[in-house]
Amino acid sequence: MQIEKQHIINWLELCADTYAENQDFLTDLDRDIGDADHGLNMNRGFSKVKENLPKVAEQNISMILKNTGMTLLSSVGGASGPLYGTLFIRAAASVGARETLSYQELIDTLKGGVDGVISRGKAAPGDKTMCDVWLPVLEQAKVSAEAGMEGQELTTEMVDVAEKSAVSTIEMQAKKGRASYLGERSIGHQDPGATSSLLMIKALKQALAGS
Repeated sequence: MQIEKQHIINWLELCADTYAENQDFLTDLDRDIGDADHGLNMNRGFSKVKENLPKVAEQNISMILKNTGMTLLSSVGGASGPLYGTLFIRAAASVGARETLSYQELIDTLKGGVDGVISRGKAAPGDKTMCDVWLPVLEQAKVSAEAGMEGQELTTEMVDVAEKSAVSTIEMQAKKGRASYLGERSIGHQDPGATSSLLMIKALKQALAGS
């Protein structure tokens, strides 16, 4: 199965719906160790992304992703806008001129985006950030995709790894962002950015299951 432009549009629309539904949940997580605005910011940003999609729907995958990143940069406060904006802008660059993506190419595209996030935020594994979800998910997905796994089997595995990885942040001490100011008091709380990344991966699975 090839991943078409419509799959990407569906993914972004599902992200918007997911963050609207989970705004309070993400905000509650962020209240424990942050500014209590992560849910609000993600909902605001992806609501704007969804609003803009009809204007870019005829463009290619790269331009749709780039527009998403630029929208997030311009409409989301805190760290979420720059980090998620960078993820989509760098993912767009990884896509290049391709009109469709294989599952292996999708993994490479997402890895390009996450590499951009790491470059911008200087996060390392175990720092209690969104990267603690994305890195293990993409590492396992790359191995599985190279072994021939794709479709729902691959995306189900990605969600499984993402769920375990998000939960694993509970026992981590934050090393980045506002949460790092808490030191050891940040232990015992699930990271909001890791959780919003989990929700994004769940939306991706749902979008790729559609026609």
